[in-house]
Amino acid sequence: MIEVKDLVKRYGETTAVDHLSFTVEPGRITGFLGPNGAGKSTTMRLILGLDRPTSGTALIDGMPYRSLPDPLRYVGALLEAKAVHPGRTAFNHLLYLAQTQGVPKSRINEVLDLVGLSAVANKRTKGFSLGMGQRLGIAAALLGNPRLLILDEPVNGLDPEGIVWIRNLMKQLAAEGRTVFVSSHLMNEMAVTADHVVVIGRGRLIADTPMEQFIARYSENVVLVRTPQAEKLREALNGLGAVVTTQQDGALLVNKTEAAAIGELAAAKGIVLHELSPQRGSLEEAFMELTREDVQFHGPAGIPAAPASSAAQDGGA
Repeated sequence: MIEVKDLVKRYGETTAVDHLSFTVEPGRITGFLGPNGAGKSTTMRLILGLDRPTSGTALIDGMPYRSLPDPLRYVGALLEAKAVHPGRTAFNHLLYLAQTQGVPKSRINEVLDLVGLSAVANKRTKGFSLGMGQRLGIAAALLGNPRLLILDEPVNGLDPEGIVWIRNLMKQLAAEGRTVFVSSHLMNEMAVTADHVVVIGRGRLIADTPMEQFIARYSENVVLVRTPQAEKLREALNGLGAVVTTQQDGALLVNKTEAAAIGELAAAKGIVLHELSPQRGSLEEAFMELTREDVQFHGPAGIPAAPASSAAQDGGA
């Protein structure tokens, strides 16, 4: 379990983390979301003892990271996949880490096989692609068979097969009762991976809630309707106060009216329906709505800002 209590981190006059409190429970995947510069990477560094908080505490199983007797067996972390000596082979990089914690040598081959790097175990890491480096970073995080994982942008650089692999791996580890805390800018991926979300903006907590509740609360559900009598249905729906948008293919997207009410209205008016499908709101929509006032970097006028699902890094705060 991770417990963040009233955590504050200031760099001069800049407050990167502002009285932040939340708990990451075992047995589920907790997604850590926020706009660029929100303070995600700084918070993870504070949890791992890489930065010293101005005030407040960050505890792992009730202890600061520096007090853990065998850190790699408690916590596996991936903050920067490129933090590897380029002259070392993948095997020797993991061997160095294993020897510091008394992890048996046999475990190295296990994790290399798990992340799909067995064939390049004896190659120097300076020749690794971004995706290969990411897999090596994940191998290092798993080396001590930890009870808790902290992963910052773990799918960065992975191909589609690799993304599905890390998603399933995180789900498996959470199902085993481990704590999984993961940040990402890929909203579509987080929507199908995380069970719970912690959202911050400008260093402050904005939301701490189950994923389904977050999407339901902050995004707007719509109903997709297909009918050969679209104009007649539109007029009828306007009378109910619905907001109707016509798609390029002629389908109607209906807001502020439930599917059942649309179906009953169509039946009463003798309107034929070919499709009546409730459309679930998206994590991206919910995230954009909730963090609208906390975005630090905006695109210039007339040019759309980068979408929330971009894989850009956390802007350093």
